[in-house]
Amino acid sequence: MDPIDLPPRRAEILAYLRAELAAGRAPSLAEIAEAFGFASRNAAQKHVQALVEAGLVEQAGGRSRGLRLPGGPAALLALPVLGRVAAGTPIGADLGLGAEAAEPLWLDRRMFSPCPDYLLKVQGDSMVEDGILDGDLVAVQRAADARDGQTVVARIDGELTIKRLQRSARRLRLLPRNPAHAPIEVQRGQDFAIEGVYCGLVRLG
Repeated sequence: MDPIDLPPRRAEILAYLRAELAAGRAPSLAEIAEAFGFASRNAAQKHVQALVEAGLVEQAGGRSRGLRLPGGPAALLALPVLGRVAAGTPIGADLGLGAEAAEPLWLDRRMFSPCPDYLLKVQGDSMVEDGILDGDLVAVQRAADARDGQTVVARIDGELTIKRLQRSARRLRLLPRNPAHAPIEVQRGQDFAIEGVYCGLVRLG
């Protein structure tokens, strides 16, 4: 099961377990129940068992603190949300690569390729045909260059946008994936830089 498809409370419990286990703490059912305000350990057990059956956590039999992460802590990434990126008209860079969020998101690194460095929240609908929707968190690997056809986070005239890169010997364009939006033509001498390449996304809620 994809963690994104979990019911909200179960997703919260999974995030709690991942954070605790990544920090080297294996919470007991009593501690999980207390953390989430459950009246008994049975409610915590129900959620934990569902996560075990989905393969999102593992449990060693006969141990009160036997929970562990599939693949171990190395399977998790702590990714900061650095701000917003436009899927439409570029938005100011002060809304993009700014200060890190107070709490990073712990995510399974196997969700992404290549391995990302940070997350940005999408604003706009220019990439909907690639499945990137308004409000999604896109995972980005820092990179100063990219291949033709890759989806990139680019800075143009000091503003950030996410688009598909089209490059040739004669021109450079940033292509939307929504016919309602026009391509961005990068002019010779224009302030332009690639900030990173798209690695995948997280859809919350």
